[in-house]
Amino acid sequence: MSIKNKMWDLTKWKIMKSHLGYSDEEMEIFKNRPQNEDILSKAPSLMKKTIIFEVKESHGCNSQHRVGDKLYFDGAGNLLTKHCPEKVCIYAMHAATPLIYAANELFYAGVDPNEMRFNRSACIDVGVKCGGWGRIVIELSMVDR
Repeated sequence: MSIKNKMWDLTKWKIMKSHLGYSDEEMEIFKNRPQNEDILSKAPSLMKKTIIFEVKESHGCNSQHRVGDKLYFDGAGNLLTKHCPEKVCIYAMHAATPLIYAANELFYAGVDPNEMRFNRSACIDVGVKCGGWGRIVIELSMVDR
């Protein structure tokens, strides 16, 4: 185990307790769930990743998302606003949520999220022909930061 890994092993619980604002009792519950240990052991690698959603189709989008536009998230799924369009539609975020969850689960399981079979999603607007306004389709990829 490298020195960096040893340091992380020694400090991760203190960091998480402070970061999440847990009481001692809550921290014990958190520590006693084996999945949390596994996730934390992989967190440093995940935080070196960026999740990108590229708009692959767009028609009638009220937020003006266009083909080729990209939404950027850190590995944990936090929107990196400085790298995104000025406006990000809540419905695009809704479409991204389950794919980010799936990408994280694959990463934790040791599977490259870029191997995800169904890596596209669409906003919930059905488009003008079906009684909505517009629609976009986004595609996920995970890259090294």
